[in-house]
Amino acid sequence: MSSYSIQSQKLSKLFGRRLIFKNINFSWSDTGIFGISGPNGSGKSTLVKIVAGLIAPSQGKIIHKNSDGEIIPEKLHNHIGFVSPYLVLYEEFSAWENLKIFAKIRGITLNEEMVIKYLAKFLLENRKDDLVKTYSSGMKQRLKFIFALMHSPEVLIFDEPTSNLDEEGKKSVYEIAREEAKAKIVVIASNEIKDLELCDEILLLEKFK
Repeated sequence: MSSYSIQSQKLSKLFGRRLIFKNINFSWSDTGIFGISGPNGSGKSTLVKIVAGLIAPSQGKIIHKNSDGEIIPEKLHNHIGFVSPYLVLYEEFSAWENLKIFAKIRGITLNEEMVIKYLAKFLLENRKDDLVKTYSSGMKQRLKFIFALMHSPEVLIFDEPTSNLDEEGKKSVYEIAREEAKAKIVVIASNEIKDLELCDEILLLEKFK
């Protein structure tokens, strides 16, 4: 059983004078799938970036804890796997080279057996030595899931996870989300009904305007 928790305290975000959301309070702990939903422009991507420690809130606080206590923002990347359509890959390198580069950046040894399993899961095993620039948008999206999973993080954050994916790709994502949620926190930001049907709880951003 995971001992991880994520808590927000009166979380608010403004860009200039434009309010994105205000006074968001939630507590996610142990295991399960937690959803974030709202109309386009409501701040889903902004909120997941704050949860992941990529940007700071205007007011309030986000707190990550595990069995060792509170995790400082500078160390969050070690505990989180993040997937979104706007993440950038090294397109002049192969998928396998990308995986090796990201492992080196993270300071971990590439677990080749595990990564090959995920490549097969996401139907990329036969294309692992091809340059990423030859990949379709859906293939690139599937590859991002392997980057998110390769260091066995305690939290997975998926922003629009099924964007650009066909039905087979979506099926793989849903299977991964259900399986990973048995032992950790999975966060899904989406407006897709099938994505949200996976969730145990859903945070509706239109309530925080």
